Amino acid sequence: MMTRRALLAAAAAFPGEGGQDDRKTDHTPALQKAIDTEGGLRLRRGVSRITKPLILNLDHVGPAIISGDGVGTLLMDGPGPAIRVIGTHTGTADPNTVKPNVWMRQRAPIVDAVEIVVGHAEANGIQLEGTMQPTITRVVIRRALHGIVLAGRNRNVIISNCHLYENRGAGLLLDRVNLHQINIVGCHISYNRGGGIVVRRSEVRNIQIGTCDIEANQDLKGPPAANVLFDAREGSIREGAITGCTIQHGHEAPGSANVRFLGRGAADPNKVGQFVISGNALSDVAVNIHLRYARGVVVTANTFWKGYEHHLLVEGSSNILVGQNNMDRNPDYKADAARDDVVFMDCSDSAITGLHINRGRDTRPAIFLRRCRRMHLANVRILDAGRRGLVIEDDSEGQIEGGNLQPGR
Repeated sequence: MMTRRALLAAAAAFPGEGGQDDRKTDHTPALQKAIDTEGGLRLRRGVSRITKPLILNLDHVGPAIISGDGVGTLLMDGPGPAIRVIGTHTGTADPNTVKPNVWMRQRAPIVDAVEIVVGHAEANGIQLEGTMQPTITRVVIRRALHGIVLAGRNRNVIISNCHLYENRGAGLLLDRVNLHQINIVGCHISYNRGGGIVVRRSEVRNIQIGTCDIEANQDLKGPPAANVLFDAREGSIREGAITGCTIQHGHEAPGSANVRFLGRGAADPNKVGQFVISGNALSDVAVNIHLRYARGVVVTANTFWKGYEHHLLVEGSSNILVGQNNMDRNPDYKADAARDDVVFMDCSDSAITGLHINRGRDTRPAIFLRRCRRMHLANVRILDAGRRGLVIEDDSEGQIEGGNLQPGR
């Protein structure tokens, strides 16, 4: 609990009783003073305008929390993140690598129940740097450049029950970060024009995305984006899961995808993978799942519909296992232009087993394999396949077992 002095310092930043909005006064000095003197901040009801980042220098202030109690709003009217949390952790997640000052003064900073609204073109919501066991929860961030940004080295991050909405860039951005262990749980991440959850130019291990609603994170006029984008063309992203989410919308944006993994290239196709994509509802984009130069990805127990270019596009990848997914074009969801197919190109050592595809008539095959090696298809059921259900070109050492193919009616 914050002391009486800290509460008075925080309250001093707000005009009048009842916490009425004040969108003209710069409250940055009073709020920063409360953080520096008391190691935290509790916002009263209303809007507090700031023009510089509120900085939690953890080694200086000690264990820290910023809380809005669900009623406090920060209006960021200057460049940089509204809240910047800075630690000095240089170790791993192994307790033996955590220095005493990190445990004593920096562990587990919290940002909770705050709304952040941005009024400056170069402002982000929250940024974490060098932190150990930070938690961001029940936060609403709107109209920022990026909602939450992780930079530098961080460990054991939890982001839960947040609304990252209508930001110009990414909802959650990991850029040039070295990170192990991050759980993203129960969040609503939507209408961010630069992507929903975006990882690029980073070294990331153990990333779990679960029970989130991730929708429409595309820009009709911008470069191709994805609701979940792992870009390992620089760096590597491995070990994790995307489970139990609804991920959809954005088919009108060119190159849109729900989940997109981009590896380094044909000469080094091992930088993104060791992932499970399971139990998700995926729909209404150009490509529902796009894997390029990935290794070791399991796609199972998902429901697909409205893949306007492809349900699943796999390029230059290996050890991809596609299991019992349901790919069904429900007539209630009108998508006459959707192709709803599965394409593997230049892949090896992969399998499609137990897949169910029920789709409208089309001249394209339901499953298309081109220039693949050592592919295994077993117990695949293709219904209403139109003219062609399965096409294999230039495949070597492949196997087909069982399955059922029924032409269109």
